[in-house]
Amino acid sequence: MLRKGCITLFILLLSLPALAGQVELKPYRAVYVNKVDATISISGEAIRELKQLEDGTWELSVEASAMMANIREATRVTQRDNQLLPLRYDYHRRILTRNRTAQLRFDWDAGHVTTDIDDKPWRMAIEPGIHDKLSYQLQMPADIADGKTSLSYQVADGGRLQTYRFNVTGEDRVDTPAGQFNAIRVERDRGEDSDRETLIWFAPELDYLVVRLEQVEPNGNRFTLLLKQAQ
Repeated sequence: MLRKGCITLFILLLSLPALAGQVELKPYRAVYVNKVDATISISGEAIRELKQLEDGTWELSVEASAMMANIREATRVTQRDNQLLPLRYDYHRRILTRNRTAQLRFDWDAGHVTTDIDDKPWRMAIEPGIHDKLSYQLQMPADIADGKTSLSYQVADGGRLQTYRFNVTGEDRVDTPAGQFNAIRVERDRGEDSDRETLIWFAPELDYLVVRLEQVEPNGNRFTLLLKQAQ
């Protein structure tokens, strides 16, 4: 059976195009092949899309599926004073007959974010620079393009702020169904005691689009995303 963590990882680290370097938002749609190499091998597709809405805000959505599991995640953002500000975040996960939902609503004038996760609401004070679990990924490529090698983001997650850290660790030639790319390798920094490894490859020639993502779990299971098509 597919563990819920398997499909969740594809959403958690999937959606990454180009503020600390200023973000230039451009519409796109990318399709990925995802593979789970565990007790049994599982494959599926993941799609991410960035589009501008009629009110001038932007929506980044990601949907991934494998066997009987499906996850859809979306963030709506705006730009103010050269900063990227999340406005709302929606998450829905279905595995077999089990569902989980989460919603975050950011009120920048009032200075707080409210949420309702599985009917358990909370509110937290915020200031510009704080992200949701998807919007920070719009910032990463711009920071990498600026030459930063250590990346850190404050994310509203679970009723508190968490710091997501990444390190640039090198460059590789990456093979994908969409072709070969020279890509910058970035590793998630979870601390010295973590036995989970997450690597992400960004291709400068595709405006720092993610072309490969790989995660290895403590039990040896390996999860991989490879770019199949980008528009």
